[in-house]
Amino acid sequence: MTTIFHEKNETSEDAVNDNPIKKVLVANRGEIAVRLIRAVQEEGMRAVAVFETPDAANRHVSLADEAVWIGPGPRQDYLDIDRIIWAAQKSGCQAVHPGYGFLAENPLLPAACEEAGLFFVGPPAKSIKDLGDKTTARRLAVEAGLPLIPGSPVLPPGEEGVAAALTFAGKHGFPVMIKAVAGGGGRGIRRVDDEKELPAQIRLAEAEAESSFGDGRLYLEKALDKPRHVEVQVLGDTSGNVIHLGARNCSIQRRHQKLVEVAPSLLSPEAEEKICAAAVTYARHLGYVNAGTVEFLVDADENFYFLEINTRLQVEHTVTEAVCGIDIVRRMLRIAGGKPLDIDQQDVFCRGYAIEMRINAEDPKKDFFPESGKTVAVYNSPGGPGIRLDGMVYQGYRIPTEYDSLLVKLTVYGFRWEEAVSRLSRALKNFRIVGPKTTIPFYRALVSEPEFVARRFDTGYIDRHPELFSYREQEREEARIARLLAAIHHHRKNPFAF
Repeated sequence: MTTIFHEKNETSEDAVNDNPIKKVLVANRGEIAVRLIRAVQEEGMRAVAVFETPDAANRHVSLADEAVWIGPGPRQDYLDIDRIIWAAQKSGCQAVHPGYGFLAENPLLPAACEEAGLFFVGPPAKSIKDLGDKTTARRLAVEAGLPLIPGSPVLPPGEEGVAAALTFAGKHGFPVMIKAVAGGGGRGIRRVDDEKELPAQIRLAEAEAESSFGDGRLYLEKALDKPRHVEVQVLGDTSGNVIHLGARNCSIQRRHQKLVEVAPSLLSPEAEEKICAAAVTYARHLGYVNAGTVEFLVDADENFYFLEINTRLQVEHTVTEAVCGIDIVRRMLRIAGGKPLDIDQQDVFCRGYAIEMRINAEDPKKDFFPESGKTVAVYNSPGGPGIRLDGMVYQGYRIPTEYDSLLVKLTVYGFRWEEAVSRLSRALKNFRIVGPKTTIPFYRALVSEPEFVARRFDTGYIDRHPELFSYREQEREEARIARLLAAIHHHRKNPFAF
């Protein structure tokens, strides 16, 4: 393996002097790696990137203070714990931050870090292992006194499991949700509406769970009618202090994958206060350390039910940071180094509204099929008040076939909901990405839809609005002019002038 060093000036912040962590390995790629590198450097630490061969020209490599090649890839080296530990030790890091995805929820990584004498920027291995098992997480929630949707024990394999599922559905009624015990990120979930389809769906879910997670175990939950998906950001330190940073509404989803995230929760103030208090109670019961997200489903009467806890940084953490002004990643780094939280609950004051949309190189009209292999001919991003962009895309960027299709996360902030929506609408109209198809035109249609504008959405929102997929394609003339302008900018002359 070869190590590449990009030397930069040291940052001289006093805040890092008493933290044993001086250099952090960012064990990820793309947008989240860029986000982590910025936070590490703002903390006065040095950031070390890792990269596979297809990512050699990726922005996170050039932004880091140092970069280490970990293998030809694709993907396998980002998932290789031994290589990650080697890269951290080779570059003299004291800590490893996994971001989200890849190894972020693999308990073997923090265990390997501990064995190697490295700090892991996240919860301990035991927490990740225990809470990654959804049935264990539910049992611990019961111990903490949180309300739960009726759920079954782990289903036995084969026909015995089908029989147990039919018994559960007979007691609680349809619809029910089949869930993978080891599931996460919206995967391993199936809704079943009647008895006839239950056996076949269980067999399919079992095979899917085994393929996706290496664990085919399943359990059932009673399905709620038009629930809202609300989650609470928590932080806990090694001294037992736990706080929340408010709640987020992540109800707009496609196949249980989040598309749009909003802060705060859009619940009544009383309901949000109760759901945040429940999340803190649960985290304290667990002795939870570092950043985590406690997720709930909320019915039409604002009754809430524990769903799961994610033991990592969330993609949508940006909306929480926008409304409360607290950098979550920097607190993760301090907690990992043994520092107590520098924030009390009374210091957390959320105001205004933030909305995040994930700009992906995908064709929404073709079931969000990735535009892999295409090149971004023009990239012109919006700006102005209340606009935050987290990404790594640029003009000339090739959409990788090897990795996910996320280009950039667009987060907008407004003091009032109406201001946030109008700012989001303006930002989407001004966003120009030419080359691959993207989710931008789909979002342009969504942001003007009356139910969205009125803040009336739940997990069935996308299914209720198929008209959102009837948007007009980006004008060919606009794309042609954009390419011409890009060529003029590149060649410093009009290539078509005589």
